[in-house]
Amino acid sequence: MELLITIIVTFFAGMGAGLGTGFAGMSAAAVITPMLVTFLGIEPYMAVGIALSSDVLASAVSAYTYGKNKNLDIRNGLIMMVSVLVFTVAGSYVSSLVPAAAMGNFSVFMTLLLGIKFIVKPIMTTKESMQGVSAKKRAAQSVICGILIGFICGFIGAGGGMMMLLILTSVLGYELKTAVGTSVFIMAFTAFTGAVSHFVIGGSPDLLVWIFCVVFTFLWARIAAVFANKAEPKVLNRATGAVLVILGVAVFLFSLIA
Repeated sequence: MELLITIIVTFFAGMGAGLGTGFAGMSAAAVITPMLVTFLGIEPYMAVGIALSSDVLASAVSAYTYGKNKNLDIRNGLIMMVSVLVFTVAGSYVSSLVPAAAMGNFSVFMTLLLGIKFIVKPIMTTKESMQGVSAKKRAAQSVICGILIGFICGFIGAGGGMMMLLILTSVLGYELKTAVGTSVFIMAFTAFTGAVSHFVIGGSPDLLVWIFCVVFTFLWARIAAVFANKAEPKVLNRATGAVLVILGVAVFLFSLIA
């Protein structure tokens, strides 16, 4: 019975995380962590480690799928990734000096807000208009936005994927598919760094829960990424918005149960 419950919980956790990753570059931690803590009683720090490690393969396969369909900006993604990693550490340090604030619902709020935005006001930017920005200007924007994303994520401890998607589409003017592809490319590296840190500090995870989460998240991320790359922009916006709203509501309900 215990094994059945573990399979059911990790299946739905992996499905939610995989769909969020494949469609919107969302961090798996936003979905997997509260479900593991609430339904399987896993210690929060370890749950985050399992979620981040699940994110690595899911983001990697999503990035591969988007890249294969020419919906990935590797050059500026690498520039932004360096800024994000460096300033996540800086934000984390500053956060340790500031009295704790009630920021736990930031990621949920961002998920719902973005979901509604994509449904009500779709991102219809084209690749042609993206290419109108000079390479030097795009690189400078990537550094500045990476600093902002990294610092906020390090300070608050949540919302990395959502922050990246918001800034890539709204500030840098990326077309939605390229924004998601670039976001999951960056998230594969940041999630790996975070997962290794968590396991080194917190020890080994529950092997069965870890394997199930990694496999289910990977499968659903692959399915979502394939669908997203074939979909028309308006359909993709609405599908992405619906997934984000559903996940946001679900995570909010899990937090109430906990």
